[in-house]
Amino acid sequence: MGEQTIHHILVVEDEEAHVELIRRAFANHTDRFRLTVVGSLAQARATLTTSLGHHQPDLVITDLLLPDGQGVELLPAVEESPSFPLVVMTSHGNEQVAVEAMKAGALDYIVKSATTLADMPRVAERTLREWAHITERKRAEEALRKSETLYRLLAENATDIIWTSDLNFRLTYVSPSIKYSLGYNVEEVIAQPMATFLTSPSLREIRQALQEELAQAQMNQNGSPRTRTLELEAICKNGSTLWTEVKMAFMYGPEGQPSGILGVTRDISERKRLEEQLRQAQKMEAVGLLAGGIAHDFNNLLTAILGYSNLLLADLSEDSPLRSDIVGIKKAGERAATLTRQLLAFSRQQVLKPELLNLNSVVANMGEMLHRLIGEDIELVTRHGTEAAWVKADPSQIEQVIVNLVVNARDAMPQGGKLIIETGQVELDETYARSHMGVKPGRYVLLAISDTGQGMDTETQARIFDPFFTTKEQGKGTGLGLATVHGIVNQSGGHIWVYSEPGQGATFRVYLPQAEGNGLATKPAEAIIHSPHGSETVLLVEDNKEVRNLTRRVLLEHSYTVLEAPNGVKALQLAQSYPGLIHLLITDVVMPGGLSGPQLAQQLTSHRPELKVLYVSGYTDNAIVHHGVLDSGLAFLQKPFTPHILARKVREVLDTGPL
Repeated sequence: MGEQTIHHILVVEDEEAHVELIRRAFANHTDRFRLTVVGSLAQARATLTTSLGHHQPDLVITDLLLPDGQGVELLPAVEESPSFPLVVMTSHGNEQVAVEAMKAGALDYIVKSATTLADMPRVAERTLREWAHITERKRAEEALRKSETLYRLLAENATDIIWTSDLNFRLTYVSPSIKYSLGYNVEEVIAQPMATFLTSPSLREIRQALQEELAQAQMNQNGSPRTRTLELEAICKNGSTLWTEVKMAFMYGPEGQPSGILGVTRDISERKRLEEQLRQAQKMEAVGLLAGGIAHDFNNLLTAILGYSNLLLADLSEDSPLRSDIVGIKKAGERAATLTRQLLAFSRQQVLKPELLNLNSVVANMGEMLHRLIGEDIELVTRHGTEAAWVKADPSQIEQVIVNLVVNARDAMPQGGKLIIETGQVELDETYARSHMGVKPGRYVLLAISDTGQGMDTETQARIFDPFFTTKEQGKGTGLGLATVHGIVNQSGGHIWVYSEPGQGATFRVYLPQAEGNGLATKPAEAIIHSPHGSETVLLVEDNKEVRNLTRRVLLEHSYTVLEAPNGVKALQLAQSYPGLIHLLITDVVMPGGLSGPQLAQQLTSHRPELKVLYVSGYTDNAIVHHGVLDSGLAFLQKPFTPHILARKVREVLDTGPL
């Protein structure tokens, strides 16, 4: 058994007779009580100050009237809590005296007599039990007060909305943060139904959660808090909506049934926006992969269609009845080739030839063409920054971006209007980058094209860069113009943003990374191209039969000697057995048979160092980079190509091209 607690009692009594009676009463209880007796208020205070060996007494029993004051004066002020229980003794059974003593903080009082003083141990035990209950209750109340204070401190300073409601979805508490998220003051929402703040689908969802919780509680017969997470669309005070994530738990009553709801609501509108941007990027990436996947075969077909059309046209007389049909075939092929290029631009898989460009000069040089493009009923205004706007980009692609945006603006102003093209230098900081996915902070060159046309609503703006999406009537557009712009800008390392409102026109802002310029645009040296004809020997390696036949025919017609092979292995065998000089290797990049174009070229040039190489491919930029073709200094020809372009490129490589 554990050691029994001994309670320290301070007795304050100036009459010796009464002191003696009290000592006798406690004489048989020394195992539980230890007395300290003083005769005045001053002595009692001194004893309390020294704290009885550093311990406050467990109980103070004091006469009401002492030589130097009243016993209740040992208690602290009314607003303070006493640290010990106090029992008052009085020689007169005056009820008013007892009431005043109790008001002063005494826990009990007794009228002094031989009987009551002899019963003092029982009074002490009863008082100590009552004091223990009081102390425990105060401790619990203090803990609750601290908990409520902490909860309120957290709730009132949280950025999330903390709330409670009854089972009828009427708010019983809401934190002040609702003001910053939804615009309401706390007083405006207390006791209001959630239907005021939630869209109908979201309200149905939260009601469904309550029904499921009630059903679960009936099955289990003993409810326990379970957190549910819902994404709900909230209605702001100004009528707008925003997406929120709500974590809520049902509060349970004594009967084990839900009695209310405790919830935390967080604004996730920014996260939803980023998720939508990610879905949009994934969707565009999927279309881009599809475009890149079909590009090789499609470009092979177009190479044959356009090549043979050009050869037929070259052989036919001007008055041939077949000429118009073949011209129609050629134009259809050219449109198909343009469509392929647009798809590859959208998917950021074009083969780019970047140069150092001053965007101010590019816009200025296009002025006359743009005037013809937009017509006389649209006023064209150009505004350039004071400094040169240098970018590293493919000039033809940048011109295509400008043309496509200008055409889009023109079509938005069927009754005429104003078109403004601006260039300049801007700094995109961390704040801008955080709110625009994919943007890196830094210096950019701005190309802004604004119109005073019809404008666009939010839904249209969300889809304008989707391939094949168009607001024009059928037959008036392919829906690839802005998709192409988006692809070119992204492939060039830039970013495009649009702002528009219905009836208020639109502004497209293109941000391209700023490049270091020295005042002179670097352009590749003009190739010394003589006659496209020649007498050299060319080794042609192409796995597609139609393209190989067409290329051989073009080369033969331009007086070259042609050796041909369907793959790299056979080309290697042919070159090894050929006794003469081979001047040029024309090879596809990716071929069946286990030997790619670059591998073939490496093996051939190790034995024929004079051999020059021209790579040809219908694959996209990604595939070509993967096979190492786009290294600096390598000659490359993108399919589809025309006979004239092929002949000119062959002559260029033979005359000036690297090995």
